[in-house]
Amino acid sequence: MFQKENLKGADISIDFCGYKLQSPYILSSGPLTYGAEGMIKGHQAGCGAVVTKTIRRAAAVNPVHHMGTVNQDSLINCEKWADSDREEWYTKEIPEAVKAGCIVIASVGHTLIEAQENVKEVEKAGAHMIELVSYTEDTLLPMLDYTKANVKIPVICKLSGNWPDPVGTAARCLEHGADGICAIDSIGPTLKIDIEKARPEMMSGDGFGWMTGGAMRPIAMRINAQIAGNHPDLTNLYASGGVMSADHAIEYMMAGAMGAGICTVGILKGVEHVEKMCYDLSNRLKELGYNSIREVNRAALPNFPKKEHVSKLDFSFVPFKEDGKKKCISCGKCETVCCYDARTLAFPEMRVDPDRCRYCGLCLDVCPTGALTAELAPQTEEDLTLEEVSRKFNESVN
Repeated sequence: MFQKENLKGADISIDFCGYKLQSPYILSSGPLTYGAEGMIKGHQAGCGAVVTKTIRRAAAVNPVHHMGTVNQDSLINCEKWADSDREEWYTKEIPEAVKAGCIVIASVGHTLIEAQENVKEVEKAGAHMIELVSYTEDTLLPMLDYTKANVKIPVICKLSGNWPDPVGTAARCLEHGADGICAIDSIGPTLKIDIEKARPEMMSGDGFGWMTGGAMRPIAMRINAQIAGNHPDLTNLYASGGVMSADHAIEYMMAGAMGAGICTVGILKGVEHVEKMCYDLSNRLKELGYNSIREVNRAALPNFPKKEHVSKLDFSFVPFKEDGKKKCISCGKCETVCCYDARTLAFPEMRVDPDRCRYCGLCLDVCPTGALTAELAPQTEEDLTLEEVSRKFNESVN
């Protein structure tokens, strides 16, 4: 069980929509929040808030085999909304979770009629916030307008990366009074084939499903950064999509999110793993020189480039640690991924052929120990000329 007093580094609590959360991790709507029992487990593991499964007019009936893996850190699913009756959420699941100390966000979808039926009831049940989720952009705003007019608790709009312009939708939601934004929902439709049976693995009506986990993180990261960049005063933004570690949460925070939704990591590693992620986050923030989430929030936004940077990389190779032990483990990954055969390792020596190297930087990313690092080299007059040629070409094709 997570114990705040055991944190050794930075403060990881956040203020979100008027509530003090014990951590920035928000247990997203999904299998782990099937009811009070699951939500309480998430709270005890260190989640700052928990989001109910999406409450709709009727309970969902899911097809057999509605979840599967895509790779080690991603899932595909054709699971629907809450599979228990909405009255049960009003009378049992939400009240029990609130009584146990959870900050409960009630997920309500997916139409205006369903918002009209459910939002006042979940408020009466004790939910601290409401998260509206919809299949289409044009239904979300009417749901938001009705909800804001009929409840007093904060209202969050959950956006989908499948929509044409989720960043623009965020702006319209805020104009209509949304108290917070969640970006983004799962990506899809997607497909996985069972090659032994020569058929889709998901047993949905069309064989398609929705992807969650690490594979979608770069998409969600970009959308969160754009939303944050367009709304400098927005603090009630939480990211959702592929937070598998404390470092991933910090990435999102640096890009502008205050909170970090988690789901896939809790499914694959058990929701108890969140406790470790809390301690890791506290320690990692301190290592990076931050004392709180507030300090790290938006830290990367001022450093986004305003134009392309054309130059070289100044590589640095450190084969040994300060204590004399090997830092480079001679795994050879830096050589393997070099498409141009520019790098050779003969421990403890490493050489780079400057005539072959294109300075793509992939060798840096695959180094598992940090023995290989690099800094951007200063731009030369030749680099600046090449950058201008690139800029003019991009303008001509656009």
